[in-house]
Amino acid sequence: MLLQEKIAVITGAGRGIGRAIALAYAREGAHLVLAARDLAALEETRALAAEFQREVLVVELDLRQRESVQALAKQTLDHFGQVDILVNNSGIAGPTAPLWEITPEDWQETLDVDLTGPYLCCHAFLPSMLDRRTGTILLIGSMTGKRPLAGRTPYAAAKLGLVGLVRTLAWEVGPYNLRVNLISPGPVEGARIERVVREMARAQGIGTEEALRLFLRDSPLDRVAPPGDVANAAVFLASDLSASTTGEDFNVSSGIAMY
Repeated sequence: MLLQEKIAVITGAGRGIGRAIALAYAREGAHLVLAARDLAALEETRALAAEFQREVLVVELDLRQRESVQALAKQTLDHFGQVDILVNNSGIAGPTAPLWEITPEDWQETLDVDLTGPYLCCHAFLPSMLDRRTGTILLIGSMTGKRPLAGRTPYAAAKLGLVGLVRTLAWEVGPYNLRVNLISPGPVEGARIERVVREMARAQGIGTEEALRLFLRDSPLDRVAPPGDVANAAVFLASDLSASTTGEDFNVSSGIAMY
């Protein structure tokens, strides 16, 4: 198993990509800390992971609150004594509208969750990882951090911010034998992409099928990726298979983003 006896913290583990990563890690032998605002969804993920017979800790988390992030780190370290893998997956789609119609409150919330939240998690967990001089950090970005998506300025700004965070943090922690990498998914199957496509269709005054077609027009594979494809990338980047990989931006976008 690629992650045998590793301790993995996964934010936003209640559904979608976060749940897929949690189950893939459990399959590969990791014990899990599942964190999100929705405890019921986390318990569903815990139930699905039960077949792998790993230890699972569920923690309520609000990334907008520093105290909540610090409590997550304390509970994790009190329970397991260490952290080997930190997956910053939690995020929100934010509003879909032209920038001049986006309220400062909606703008700030998107950046608080999608950019400041990962900073707070890294800030809380890094001291223990630096002390042990081992571990890996993953951040889940988006191809929207590298190519325009009309009506999604706060989301795009936050996801591009993660690229800079990862590249610089990789330099800072490299001397301690820690690795930091980013996964940039394209459209991924699930409720979020369905909601995004509906909002894009509304904003552009077109049907949802046309909005999806436009979304996929730059994909050589012409398809939406299943969450498991992102999870497989997360396994690779957390394991020794990628021992010499850090500061990278790993695309899982059906070819829409190739840079």
